[in-house]
Amino acid sequence: MQVLLVEDDNLLADAVVVAMKRHNFAINRVSNGKDAMLVIDTAPPDIVILDLGLPDIDGIELLRKFRDRGFANPVLILTARDSTEDKVRGLDCGADDYLPKPFDIDELLARLRALERRLSKTTSATITLGNVALDTNTHQLTVDSSIVELARREYMLLKALMESGNKIQTREVLENKLYSWGEEISSNAVEVHIHHLRKKLPTGFIQTVRGVGYIIKTPKSPASQ
Repeated sequence: MQVLLVEDDNLLADAVVVAMKRHNFAINRVSNGKDAMLVIDTAPPDIVILDLGLPDIDGIELLRKFRDRGFANPVLILTARDSTEDKVRGLDCGADDYLPKPFDIDELLARLRALERRLSKTTSATITLGNVALDTNTHQLTVDSSIVELARREYMLLKALMESGNKIQTREVLENKLYSWGEEISSNAVEVHIHHLRKKLPTGFIQTVRGVGYIIKTPKSPASQ
């Protein structure tokens, strides 16, 4: 899951970035509206965390620009403006959630997980495909009810694939979900993570679409067979 943080407070931004990386989010950060628009136009993230008090443009106006450009993914407003009028204005302009400062990082993470579920159209924190279950709250994988240990990148990659069951994910898309800007990525990083995951999962659970990417096909229900 690729998150863009638009925040000009360096201390706050650094704290959010560290916490989110610790909780297996790939997060990038810009400090002004101009750079945020560039990202939206060239490499749209899955979720935006948007501060309203930016140095070059009001956050609400920037949000309008996002929506006018066709950016439909979730936007969580993060701001010191906590009046009801400000909240209503932000939500009316296209925000999906509103978190006033100061805030607890655990609440921010919980709200982001809820937005993730909305994106992936899952109704539960646990994604279950056949005998494989991934709890996105605890980051715990179980196969046939047995707990399986995952490295950080393995968890992020498996979650990305399970959330998009039946949809092919290209290597480029998966890299964007696993790595933030500036992180060194080897040419076969995704392939290596896939290799390690396959050792921990049922045979054929992750399928390769040659020349395209990877897919996890959701099991058919007995009624549909």
